[in-house]
Amino acid sequence: MNNRKLKMGMIGGGPGSFIGAVHRISAAMDGLIELAAGAFSSQADKSAQTGRELFLPENRVYGSYDEMFEKELQLPEDERIDFVAIVTPNHVHFDPTVKALKNGFHVVLDKPMTFTYEEAKELDQVIKDTGLLFCLTHTYTGYPMVKEAKHLIATGVLGKIRKIYVEYPQGWLWTDVENTNYKQAVWRTDPSKSGIANCMGDIGTHAFNLAEYVSGLKLTKLCADLNIVVEGRNLDDDGAVLMKFDNGATGVLMASQIATGSENNIKIRVFGEKAGLEWQQDDANTLIVRYPEGPDQIYRTGGNIPYLSSLAMENIRTPGGHPEGYLEAFANLYRNFARCLYARRNGETPKKEWEDFPGAEDGVRGMAFVEHVVKSSKSDQKWTNFEL
Repeated sequence: MNNRKLKMGMIGGGPGSFIGAVHRISAAMDGLIELAAGAFSSQADKSAQTGRELFLPENRVYGSYDEMFEKELQLPEDERIDFVAIVTPNHVHFDPTVKALKNGFHVVLDKPMTFTYEEAKELDQVIKDTGLLFCLTHTYTGYPMVKEAKHLIATGVLGKIRKIYVEYPQGWLWTDVENTNYKQAVWRTDPSKSGIANCMGDIGTHAFNLAEYVSGLKLTKLCADLNIVVEGRNLDDDGAVLMKFDNGATGVLMASQIATGSENNIKIRVFGEKAGLEWQQDDANTLIVRYPEGPDQIYRTGGNIPYLSSLAMENIRTPGGHPEGYLEAFANLYRNFARCLYARRNGETPKKEWEDFPGAEDGVRGMAFVEHVVKSSKSDQKWTNFEL
Protein backbone atom coordinates (compact mmCIF):
# COMPACT_ATOMS: atom_id res chain seq x y z
CA MET A 1 0.00 0.00 0.00
CA ASN A 2 3.05 2.25 0.21
CA ASN A 3 3.12 2.76 -3.56
CA ARG A 4 0.56 5.56 -3.61
CA LYS A 5 -0.34 8.67 -1.69
CA LEU A 6 -2.93 8.49 1.03
CA LYS A 7 -6.26 9.88 -0.13
CA MET A 8 -7.86 12.49 2.11
CA GLY A 9 -11.47 13.59 2.21
CA MET A 10 -12.26 16.91 3.85
CA ILE A 11 -15.35 17.92 5.81
CA GLY A 12 -15.67 21.69 6.09
CA GLY A 13 -13.07 24.11 4.83
CA GLY A 14 -15.34 25.87 2.34
CA PRO A 15 -15.64 29.58 1.48
CA GLY A 16 -14.40 31.84 4.27
CA SER A 17 -12.62 29.05 6.15
CA PHE A 18 -9.14 29.87 7.44
CA ILE A 19 -8.27 26.53 8.97
CA GLY A 20 -9.40 24.46 5.98
CA ALA A 21 -6.64 25.92 3.83
CA VAL A 22 -4.11 25.35 6.61
CA HIS A 23 -5.05 21.67 6.76
CA ARG A 24 -4.85 21.27 2.99
CA ILE A 25 -1.44 22.92 2.73
CA SER A 26 -0.07 20.98 5.68
CA ALA A 27 -1.39 17.63 4.49
CA ALA A 28 0.19 18.13 1.06
CA MET A 29 3.57 19.40 2.26
CA ASP A 30 5.44 16.10 2.42
CA GLY A 31 3.98 14.41 -0.63
CA LEU A 32 2.38 11.60 1.36
CA ILE A 33 -1.23 12.79 1.12
CA GLU A 34 -3.50 14.07 -1.64
CA LEU A 35 -6.91 15.70 -1.33
CA ALA A 36 -9.25 13.36 -3.19
CA ALA A 37 -12.77 14.32 -2.09
CA GLY A 38 -14.70 16.69 0.08
CA ALA A 39 -17.94 17.87 1.59
CA PHE A 40 -16.72 21.40 2.14
CA SER A 41 -19.93 23.04 3.31
CA SER A 42 -23.38 22.19 4.59
CA GLN A 43 -24.60 24.11 1.55
CA ALA A 44 -24.15 22.01 -1.58
CA ASP A 45 -23.48 24.98 -3.86
CA LYS A 46 -20.68 26.24 -1.63
CA SER A 47 -19.19 22.77 -1.42
CA ALA A 48 -19.25 22.57 -5.21
CA GLN A 49 -17.63 26.01 -5.47
CA THR A 50 -14.73 24.95 -3.25
CA GLY A 51 -14.37 21.71 -5.18
CA ARG A 52 -14.01 23.65 -8.43
CA GLU A 53 -11.46 25.99 -6.89
CA LEU A 54 -9.42 22.99 -5.78
CA PHE A 55 -9.77 21.28 -9.22
CA LEU A 56 -11.42 18.18 -7.81
CA PRO A 57 -13.55 15.95 -10.06
CA GLU A 58 -17.24 16.85 -9.72
CA ASN A 59 -18.14 13.32 -8.71
CA ARG A 60 -15.81 13.53 -5.68
CA VAL A 61 -17.36 16.72 -4.31
CA TYR A 62 -20.36 16.11 -2.10
CA GLY A 63 -23.23 18.09 -0.64
CA SER A 64 -22.96 16.45 2.78
CA TYR A 65 -20.58 14.24 4.69
CA ASP A 66 -23.22 11.50 4.83
CA GLU A 67 -23.25 11.46 1.04
CA MET A 68 -19.46 11.40 0.95
CA PHE A 69 -19.22 8.37 3.23
CA GLU A 70 -21.92 6.51 1.31
CA LYS A 71 -20.48 7.11 -2.15
CA GLU A 72 -16.83 6.75 -1.22
CA LEU A 73 -17.54 3.30 0.18
CA GLN A 74 -18.94 2.29 -3.20
CA LEU A 75 -15.55 2.93 -4.83
CA PRO A 76 -12.80 0.29 -5.03
CA GLU A 77 -10.56 0.34 -1.95
CA ASP A 78 -7.56 1.77 -3.79
CA GLU A 79 -9.68 4.66 -5.16
CA ARG A 80 -11.72 5.69 -2.12
CA ILE A 81 -10.47 8.04 0.60
CA ASP A 82 -8.29 6.56 3.34
CA PHE A 83 -9.09 9.14 6.00
CA VAL A 84 -11.01 12.35 6.57
CA ALA A 85 -9.91 15.73 7.86
CA ILE A 86 -12.71 17.46 9.77
CA VAL A 87 -12.33 21.25 9.95
CA THR A 88 -15.84 22.37 10.89
CA PRO A 89 -16.92 24.57 13.83
CA ASN A 90 -17.06 22.83 17.22
CA HIS A 91 -20.73 21.83 17.07
CA VAL A 92 -20.07 19.81 13.91
CA HIS A 93 -17.17 17.72 15.22
CA PHE A 94 -18.84 14.79 16.95
CA ASP A 95 -21.30 13.46 14.37
CA PRO A 96 -19.01 13.38 11.29
CA THR A 97 -16.13 11.95 13.34
CA VAL A 98 -18.23 9.12 14.74
CA LYS A 99 -19.70 8.34 11.32
CA ALA A 100 -16.27 8.43 9.67
CA LEU A 101 -14.85 5.97 12.18
CA LYS A 102 -17.84 3.65 12.03
CA ASN A 103 -17.53 3.61 8.23
CA GLY A 104 -13.89 2.59 8.50
CA PHE A 105 -12.16 5.90 7.83
CA HIS A 106 -9.31 7.18 9.98
CA VAL A 107 -9.71 10.78 11.20
CA VAL A 108 -7.73 14.00 11.61
CA LEU A 109 -9.87 16.43 13.61
CA ASP A 110 -9.39 20.10 14.34
CA LYS A 111 -9.44 20.98 18.04
CA PRO A 112 -11.24 21.13 20.40
CA MET A 113 -12.37 17.53 20.18
CA THR A 114 -16.11 18.07 20.51
CA PHE A 115 -18.87 20.47 21.50
CA THR A 116 -19.24 19.01 25.01
CA TYR A 117 -17.22 16.89 27.43
CA GLU A 118 -19.87 14.14 27.31
CA GLU A 119 -19.45 13.94 23.52
CA ALA A 120 -15.68 13.69 23.98
CA LYS A 121 -16.02 10.68 26.29
CA GLU A 122 -18.40 8.99 23.87
CA LEU A 123 -16.13 9.69 20.91
CA ASP A 124 -13.15 8.35 22.82
CA GLN A 125 -14.98 5.05 23.23
CA VAL A 126 -15.78 4.89 19.51
CA ILE A 127 -12.09 5.44 18.72
CA LYS A 128 -11.16 2.61 21.07
CA ASP A 129 -13.85 0.32 19.65
CA THR A 130 -12.89 0.86 16.01
CA GLY A 131 -9.14 0.81 16.62
CA LEU A 132 -8.63 3.39 13.89
CA LEU A 133 -6.07 6.19 13.89
CA PHE A 134 -7.17 9.53 15.28
CA CYS A 135 -5.21 12.78 15.33
CA LEU A 136 -6.28 16.01 17.02
CA THR A 137 -4.53 19.05 15.60
CA HIS A 138 -2.96 20.74 18.60
CA THR A 139 -0.57 22.52 16.27
CA TYR A 140 2.05 23.73 18.69
CA THR A 141 3.15 20.24 19.71
CA GLY A 142 4.46 19.88 16.15
CA TYR A 143 7.26 22.44 16.54
CA PRO A 144 10.72 20.80 16.71
CA MET A 145 11.84 22.97 19.62
CA VAL A 146 8.68 22.15 21.57
CA LYS A 147 9.53 18.49 21.09
CA GLU A 148 13.10 19.19 22.20
CA ALA A 149 11.75 20.87 25.33
CA LYS A 150 9.66 17.78 26.04
CA HIS A 151 12.74 15.59 25.57
CA LEU A 152 14.94 17.70 27.88
CA ILE A 153 12.37 17.57 30.67
CA ALA A 154 11.73 13.84 30.21
CA THR A 155 15.47 13.10 30.44
CA GLY A 156 15.90 15.08 33.66
CA VAL A 157 17.85 18.09 32.42
CA LEU A 158 15.61 20.43 34.43
CA GLY A 159 15.25 18.12 37.42
CA LYS A 160 11.91 17.92 39.21
CA ILE A 161 9.49 20.44 37.71
CA ARG A 162 8.31 23.14 40.10
CA LYS A 163 6.53 25.80 38.06
CA ILE A 164 4.86 26.21 34.67
CA TYR A 165 3.78 29.45 33.05
CA VAL A 166 1.92 29.26 29.76
CA GLU A 167 0.23 32.10 27.95
CA TYR A 168 -1.67 32.65 24.73
CA PRO A 169 -2.44 36.34 24.06
CA GLN A 170 -4.49 37.35 21.03
CA GLY A 171 -5.98 40.72 20.18
CA TRP A 172 -8.31 39.96 17.28
CA LEU A 173 -11.51 40.15 19.39
CA TRP A 174 -10.58 43.46 21.04
CA THR A 175 -13.90 44.87 19.82
CA ASP A 176 -17.24 43.43 18.68
CA VAL A 177 -16.00 42.19 15.29
CA GLU A 178 -18.62 39.43 15.38
CA ASN A 179 -21.17 42.13 14.51
CA THR A 180 -19.34 42.87 11.24
CA ASN A 181 -20.19 39.40 9.83
CA TYR A 182 -16.59 38.25 10.29
CA LYS A 183 -17.21 34.50 9.96
CA GLN A 184 -14.44 33.35 12.30
CA ALA A 185 -15.69 35.64 15.07
CA VAL A 186 -19.40 34.95 14.51
CA TRP A 187 -19.32 31.24 15.26
CA ARG A 188 -16.68 31.38 17.98
CA THR A 189 -18.72 33.82 20.07
CA ASP A 190 -21.97 31.91 19.54
CA PRO A 191 -22.70 29.39 22.33
CA SER A 192 -24.77 27.25 19.96
CA LYS A 193 -21.70 26.67 17.79
CA SER A 194 -18.70 27.17 20.08
CA GLY A 195 -19.97 25.52 23.26
CA ILE A 196 -19.70 26.71 26.85
CA ALA A 197 -16.50 28.68 26.25
CA ASN A 198 -14.95 30.78 23.51
CA CYS A 199 -11.48 31.93 24.55
CA MET A 200 -10.74 28.97 26.80
CA GLY A 201 -12.13 26.49 24.28
CA ASP A 202 -10.37 28.06 21.32
CA ILE A 203 -6.90 28.95 22.61
CA GLY A 204 -6.95 28.06 26.32
CA THR A 205 -7.05 24.39 25.32
CA HIS A 206 -3.91 24.93 23.22
CA ALA A 207 -2.09 26.42 26.21
CA PHE A 208 -3.30 23.64 28.51
CA ASN A 209 -2.27 20.95 26.03
CA LEU A 210 1.15 22.54 25.58
CA ALA A 211 1.73 22.66 29.35
CA GLU A 212 0.95 18.96 29.81
CA TYR A 213 2.77 17.88 26.63
CA VAL A 214 6.04 19.68 27.36
CA SER A 215 6.16 18.97 31.09
CA GLY A 216 4.90 15.39 30.96
CA LEU A 217 2.76 16.24 34.00
CA LYS A 218 -0.99 15.93 34.47
CA LEU A 219 -3.26 18.62 35.87
CA THR A 220 -4.96 17.67 39.16
CA LYS A 221 -6.59 20.93 40.37
CA LEU A 222 -7.43 24.31 38.93
CA CYS A 223 -8.82 27.67 39.94
CA ALA A 224 -10.17 29.79 37.10
CA ASP A 225 -11.49 33.25 36.42
CA LEU A 226 -13.15 33.98 33.06
CA ASN A 227 -14.15 37.39 31.75
CA ILE A 228 -16.36 38.88 29.07
CA VAL A 229 -14.60 42.15 28.38
CA VAL A 230 -16.35 43.34 25.23
CA GLU A 231 -19.85 44.46 26.15
CA GLY A 232 -22.65 42.36 24.69
CA ARG A 233 -20.50 39.32 23.94
CA ASN A 234 -22.05 35.99 24.91
CA LEU A 235 -18.92 34.00 25.77
CA ASP A 236 -15.59 34.58 27.50
CA ASP A 237 -12.90 36.51 25.65
CA ASP A 238 -10.31 36.50 28.43
CA GLY A 239 -9.28 34.37 31.38
CA ALA A 240 -6.64 33.01 33.73
CA VAL A 241 -6.20 29.67 35.47
CA LEU A 242 -4.12 28.67 38.49
CA MET A 243 -3.02 25.05 38.15
CA LYS A 244 -1.67 22.22 40.32
CA PHE A 245 -0.01 19.16 38.79
CA ASP A 246 0.43 15.56 39.83
CA ASN A 247 4.06 15.97 41.00
CA GLY A 248 3.23 18.96 43.25
CA ALA A 249 4.23 21.62 40.71
CA THR A 250 2.05 24.70 40.29
CA GLY A 251 1.32 26.78 37.23
CA VAL A 252 -0.43 29.76 35.74
CA LEU A 253 -2.25 29.79 32.40
CA MET A 254 -3.36 32.98 30.66
CA ALA A 255 -5.49 33.10 27.52
CA SER A 256 -6.93 36.29 26.11
CA GLN A 257 -8.44 37.45 22.83
CA ILE A 258 -8.69 41.07 23.92
CA ALA A 259 -4.91 41.58 24.38
CA THR A 260 -5.07 44.55 22.03
CA GLY A 261 -2.46 44.46 19.28
CA SER A 262 -1.25 40.95 20.13
CA GLU A 263 -1.02 38.29 17.45
CA ASN A 264 -0.50 34.62 18.33
CA ASN A 265 2.63 34.45 20.44
CA ILE A 266 1.87 31.39 22.53
CA LYS A 267 4.66 31.00 25.09
CA ILE A 268 5.69 28.49 27.73
CA ARG A 269 8.21 28.68 30.57
CA VAL A 270 9.01 25.67 32.75
CA PHE A 271 11.17 25.81 35.87
CA GLY A 272 12.75 22.82 37.59
CA GLU A 273 15.18 22.19 40.46
CA LYS A 274 18.20 22.31 38.13
CA ALA A 275 17.23 24.63 35.26
CA GLY A 276 14.43 26.39 33.45
CA LEU A 277 13.43 26.62 29.81
CA GLU A 278 11.50 28.99 27.60
CA TRP A 279 9.91 28.73 24.14
CA GLN A 280 7.64 31.10 22.23
CA GLN A 281 6.10 31.00 18.77
CA ASP A 282 7.49 34.41 17.76
CA ASP A 283 10.92 32.76 17.71
CA ALA A 284 9.83 29.19 17.16
CA ASN A 285 13.26 27.97 16.02
CA THR A 286 14.82 28.82 19.40
CA LEU A 287 14.63 27.07 22.76
CA ILE A 288 16.40 28.69 25.72
CA VAL A 289 17.56 26.67 28.72
CA ARG A 290 18.62 28.74 31.75
CA TYR A 291 20.92 27.60 34.57
CA PRO A 292 21.35 29.27 37.99
CA GLU A 293 25.15 28.93 38.00
CA GLY A 294 26.06 29.04 34.35
CA PRO A 295 25.29 30.73 31.03
CA ASP A 296 22.08 30.21 29.12
CA GLN A 297 22.06 27.48 26.48
CA ILE A 298 20.37 28.32 23.19
CA TYR A 299 19.06 25.38 21.17
CA ARG A 300 18.30 26.02 17.51
CA THR A 301 16.37 23.94 15.01
CA GLY A 302 18.04 22.54 11.90
CA GLY A 303 18.49 19.20 10.17
CA ASN A 304 22.28 19.44 10.43
CA ILE A 305 22.49 20.09 14.18
CA PRO A 306 23.96 17.03 15.93
CA TYR A 307 22.97 17.76 19.55
CA LEU A 308 19.19 17.63 19.06
CA SER A 309 17.11 14.62 20.10
CA SER A 310 15.56 12.18 17.64
CA LEU A 311 12.14 13.53 18.70
CA ALA A 312 13.10 16.96 17.35
CA MET A 313 15.11 15.69 14.37
CA GLU A 314 12.21 13.61 13.02
CA ASN A 315 10.23 16.86 12.71
CA ILE A 316 12.82 19.08 11.01
CA ARG A 317 12.93 19.61 7.26
CA THR A 318 15.67 22.16 6.62
CA PRO A 319 19.28 22.87 7.65
CA GLY A 320 19.96 25.37 10.42
CA GLY A 321 19.25 28.98 9.52
CA HIS A 322 16.23 28.20 7.35
CA PRO A 323 13.16 29.06 9.44
CA GLU A 324 10.33 26.58 9.83
CA GLY A 325 7.06 27.87 11.20
CA TYR A 326 3.38 27.33 11.81
CA LEU A 327 2.57 25.47 8.61
CA GLU A 328 5.53 23.12 9.04
CA ALA A 329 4.51 22.41 12.65
CA PHE A 330 0.99 21.67 11.46
CA ALA A 331 2.39 19.49 8.67
CA ASN A 332 4.40 17.48 11.21
CA LEU A 333 1.13 16.26 12.71
CA TYR A 334 -0.06 15.12 9.30
CA ARG A 335 3.27 13.53 8.39
CA ASN A 336 3.47 11.55 11.61
CA PHE A 337 -0.16 10.48 11.22
CA ALA A 338 0.52 9.40 7.62
CA ARG A 339 3.69 7.52 8.55
CA CYS A 340 1.79 5.59 11.21
CA LEU A 341 -1.01 4.80 8.77
CA TYR A 342 1.49 3.54 6.17
CA ALA A 343 3.20 1.42 8.82
CA ARG A 344 -0.11 -0.08 9.89
CA ARG A 345 -1.04 -0.98 6.32
CA ASN A 346 2.35 -2.56 5.71
CA GLY A 347 2.23 -4.56 8.92
CA GLU A 348 5.19 -2.63 10.33
CA THR A 349 5.85 -1.03 13.70
CA PRO A 350 6.09 2.77 13.42
CA LYS A 351 8.94 4.65 15.03
CA LYS A 352 8.02 5.98 18.46
CA GLU A 353 8.80 9.48 17.16
CA TRP A 354 6.09 9.09 14.49
CA GLU A 355 3.49 8.20 17.11
CA ASP A 356 4.09 11.53 18.84
CA PHE A 357 0.97 13.38 17.74
CA PRO A 358 -2.08 14.45 19.78
CA GLY A 359 -4.90 11.96 20.03
CA ALA A 360 -8.07 11.03 21.86
CA GLU A 361 -6.65 11.36 25.38
CA ASP A 362 -5.56 14.92 24.61
CA GLY A 363 -9.04 15.64 23.28
CA VAL A 364 -10.87 14.28 26.32
CA ARG A 365 -8.55 16.10 28.71
CA GLY A 366 -8.98 19.31 26.73
CA MET A 367 -12.78 19.16 26.96
CA ALA A 368 -12.56 18.30 30.67
CA PHE A 369 -10.32 21.36 31.07
CA VAL A 370 -12.94 23.60 29.46
CA GLU A 371 -15.72 22.18 31.63
CA HIS A 372 -13.75 22.51 34.87
CA VAL A 373 -12.56 26.02 34.02
CA VAL A 374 -16.11 27.21 33.43
CA LYS A 375 -17.30 25.42 36.58
CA SER A 376 -14.54 26.99 38.69
CA SER A 377 -15.11 30.45 37.27
CA LYS A 378 -18.80 30.32 38.20
CA SER A 379 -18.17 28.91 41.68
CA ASP A 380 -17.36 30.73 44.92
CA GLN A 381 -15.36 27.66 45.94
CA LYS A 382 -12.95 28.29 43.03
CA TRP A 383 -10.49 25.40 43.46
CA THR A 384 -11.85 22.47 41.45
CA ASN A 385 -10.51 18.92 41.28
CA PHE A 386 -9.61 17.98 37.73
CA GLU A 387 -11.45 14.72 37.14
CA LEU A 388 -12.26 12.72 34.02
